[in-house]
Amino acid sequence: MVWTSELIVHDEAIRANTAHFAAATGGRLMAVLKADAFGHGAIAHSVLEAGAASLGVTSIDEALALRAGGVSAPILSWLNPVDADFAAAVLADVDLAVASPVLLHAVARAASLVRRRARVHLHVDVGMARDGSPVEAWPALCTIARELEHLGSLHVVGIMGHMSCADQPGHPQNQRERLLFANAVRTARRRGLAPSVAHLAATAATVTGVGAGFGLHRIGAGLFGIDPSGTSRELRPALSLTTHVVTSREVATGTGIGYGLDHVADRRTHLALLPLGYGDGLPRAASERAGVLVRGRRRPLVGRFSMDMVVVDTGEDEVAPGEPVTVFGPGAHGEPTVADWAGWADTIEHEIVTRVGSRVARVHRTSTSEMSGTTKTAETTGPHRGEAVDA
Repeated sequence: MVWTSELIVHDEAIRANTAHFAAATGGRLMAVLKADAFGHGAIAHSVLEAGAASLGVTSIDEALALRAGGVSAPILSWLNPVDADFAAAVLADVDLAVASPVLLHAVARAASLVRRRARVHLHVDVGMARDGSPVEAWPALCTIARELEHLGSLHVVGIMGHMSCADQPGHPQNQRERLLFANAVRTARRRGLAPSVAHLAATAATVTGVGAGFGLHRIGAGLFGIDPSGTSRELRPALSLTTHVVTSREVATGTGIGYGLDHVADRRTHLALLPLGYGDGLPRAASERAGVLVRGRRRPLVGRFSMDMVVVDTGEDEVAPGEPVTVFGPGAHGEPTVADWAGWADTIEHEIVTRVGSRVARVHRTSTSEMSGTTKTAETTGPHRGEAVDA
């Protein structure tokens, strides 16, 4: 038997979270599937079936991959360089976010070449100094967009922005950014544009309510049970990372473990070797802090994390090669959660779920009884794996 490490994607949790946000937004839900759906893989059809009205991604390549996978719903791509393949996006009916006159002209040229009108969302920066048009350049961008509309090369269908402090509902910046966005929408209309949608709120702004009132909501992390504000109790974590023991041994008091021998056993104990490391996405910053679930009990990981392996102290239990270990999961059985790992590594949950490497098999499970081992169906994706597998 080959024991692989698996990243188990709980499809029912994703569907439940999607349905929750679809209801909360009155169906005005854009499911954001950037970065391989926050590390969750091919779930586009699941979120659309569960209530998402459209999809959002960063790059045109991500959008085209969704089209190739049979997705016909509206898709928005919002982060592309000036030499991106805008013509391919226009031909595939992919909406494009634009934050500068240079990008706007590039999109218009590509649309003219393929004799199609591009669908554009103008992007305004309301406070992050990241992506989006600076507010002082916004009126000129709207004027140029209207001129290009008259020429027939594009149509401005949306206005978008992104909030910087939405995970802190009492932060004064939230009101300032709301006012800036509302003014940007008014400016666009005064310049003769007639966008059908405006969207400011992502997950945190939706959960806390600080982004309400602008129509469409872009939900990414929330689909997968991550709430940046830490205020929701209704979301279900959608990932489990499992592996198996490779070897185990008994060691004496005073035995040093790992690089630098940072950890020294303070008693006679048992150590089990796991075939995962920072090369698979385990954050090295969590060394000497993190734990895993072995035989129903949390056990500490000891010593510095290596690229390909970590060591778990199992105490008096001498575990056997092949025994299962849960690195993280929903937490219902006492296993560490993604939030626990984020705390141990002093980072955010988004980083933990998106950094799991390609050596870990992806397994999509679709039954409500998936944690009990009676899953109905499963689908694996990624390298070094064959057809459907289920535990």
